Amino acid sequence: MASFKEIVTKAVVGKGKKYFKNNYSIQVDNKPTTVLGCWVINHKFKGYKTGEKIGVDGSYDVNIWYSYDNDSKTTVVNKKIDYNDLFNVHTKETADLSGDTDIIVRTLKQPTCSKVEINDSNITFDIEKELGVEIVGETKMKISIEEDEEPWEELEDELTEEMEKEIDKVDENYI
Repeated sequence: MASFKEIVTKAVVGKGKKYFKNNYSIQVDNKPTTVLGCWVINHKFKGYKTGEKIGVDGSYDVNIWYSYDNDSKTTVVNKKIDYNDLFNVHTKETADLSGDTDIIVRTLKQPTCSKVEINDSNITFDIEKELGVEIVGETKMKISIEEDEEPWEELEDELTEEMEKEIDKVDENYI
């Protein structure tokens, strides 16, 4: 007859992802003629629990390369962008979030510049990113326990003819 036991363990008790598209603007000293490139680098982030939601604080640097003076000169402008995003991650029914939980944040799509426009002495740009969040917490599992132990199989060495011949060759006057 099988009985059941409960095991308390850490497991992923909640998981979700969220897509973000944000628009930013940066003032430049020279009136831009053409945007030559836009790079997003140094993406850093950290997740934390805040009440019933999960927060992610992060930052990245945006470098925009543009030309001015009728495409005769170029320069690069930098802007550090800080963000704070909130996630409403649904957890499994058996999850106990009152105890010790770990928040794991992953970048599913790195921040990238999807659109850049020139408006007088301003450059406006869109940044897209996708973040995934996992909540690791304590949960219980029920497992079936078999009470009856299977019997041990009796193992015997096989005696071959060669082994018997070797035994028969034993020198009794050895010592």
